[in-house]
Amino acid sequence: MTWVILTGRQGDLDQAATPHKIITSREYLAHPALFRSQQPKIINLSNNYAYQSRGYYASLLASSRAHRVIPSVETMIELSERKLYENALPELELALNRCRKDLGGTIPSRVTIFFGLGPDKAWERFARLLFDWFRAPALEVQIDEGEWASIRKIGFLPLARIKDEERKRFLAALETYTSRQWREGKTRTPSRYTFATLIDPKEELPPSTVASLRHWSRIAERMGVEVEPITKKDLPKLANYDALFIRETTSISNHTYRFARRAQQEGMPVIDDPLSMIRCTNKVYLNELMLAKQIQVPPTIIIAGRGDLEAAAQTLGFPLVLKIPDGAFSRGVKKAENMDELQTLAGKWLEDSDLLIAQKFLPTTFDWRIGVLGGEPLFSVQYLMARRHWQIVNHDRRGRPVEGGFRSFKLSETPPNVLNVAVRAARCIGDGFYGVDIKETPEGIYVIEVNDNPNLNHGCEDVGEKDEVWVRLTQWFIDKLERQRR
Repeated sequence: MTWVILTGRQGDLDQAATPHKIITSREYLAHPALFRSQQPKIINLSNNYAYQSRGYYASLLASSRAHRVIPSVETMIELSERKLYENALPELELALNRCRKDLGGTIPSRVTIFFGLGPDKAWERFARLLFDWFRAPALEVQIDEGEWASIRKIGFLPLARIKDEERKRFLAALETYTSRQWREGKTRTPSRYTFATLIDPKEELPPSTVASLRHWSRIAERMGVEVEPITKKDLPKLANYDALFIRETTSISNHTYRFARRAQQEGMPVIDDPLSMIRCTNKVYLNELMLAKQIQVPPTIIIAGRGDLEAAAQTLGFPLVLKIPDGAFSRGVKKAENMDELQTLAGKWLEDSDLLIAQKFLPTTFDWRIGVLGGEPLFSVQYLMARRHWQIVNHDRRGRPVEGGFRSFKLSETPPNVLNVAVRAARCIGDGFYGVDIKETPEGIYVIEVNDNPNLNHGCEDVGEKDEVWVRLTQWFIDKLERQRR
């Protein structure tokens, strides 16, 4: 990856202070052919970001040259007037006041944040949040102290105004921001792109293991792509990358959605995109969508209160399956054998969700999982039910969840009607990466759900089509990026 630092004047930043190339914003503007064969990351340290200033035009033209840049012109405009950023103040002030205890009870009237890093650890939460809102190299926050500290002003801090005692911290933050992770030795092909992969090393059932992602990184490397892991702490650094692959279990209510939104705002290809998350994580929506598109799903009753339980029992019979709308990996899915079990379970879940889903129980020894990428089938596998259990994952056992086995198939060996239904269902959601769960019964093919965050592991989902699965995944991102460049 090439980093380029723009300064207002020669000598504003000593070349010995950083290994990255330093040029003036005037040089960058005057030579549009600079870095034409590359996709550098630009850090704009101009002394003036005002509208139509040289610093403003540097960031504006960086975007037209397909160079990633901080700060963006959007950030420059937002910070030009308080009324344009006041919607961010409630969240920022809440984080600011939570720092008070760690700061010894008092908050200073001024704090500088460099690349999302504050003066010390006490500022960590506030600094990250500020950088999340306004990605800029150096920000100065002016604070009115009181029982509730409030933010008077947020502004850019030019290099020329950074105090001598703060300059060392600025350079350290610059080094941290531009540091690299997860290299597997020297690349054989010069990297055209760098993809971020969001992981949680502590997740019990991640959609991809670290070993599988390392396997992908070796294949992507041959295609001119670096794959690097990031965690939820790295949201401020997301714009350093060209694309994002989320390999944590997604949820609208946690950081995975925020990462997807930020990637989308940056114009980065992302799996999973925010709209796919919204559509896939809610089973009520999925049921309505499949029915509207005439895709067969199990007989279903939407339960909006205890009064609907009797109708569900009479329509579906027992046993039936009860689901919370946003469950994942077999969580929030239970089987009720009789009315007493249904009332007990529904009564508990209705305390947290206004709607529940009751579906006819369709017993099978496996579920088809068809991976679909860009509207075309990617892999085919049968997930077997966990031993002595009716789901592929048994969360009721003490200790770790117990998973059933699997059988992988080539796409050419998979029943065509299963593939056809899976592709139709996935295309209803979007053109990203989806896992369509299907039950094959004597009565027909039923779509159980469409997952926005399907498992993809080396030695399981890729057994049938082998490394072609990972090649196509990489190419999906590359094609998106190439279309953007054109």
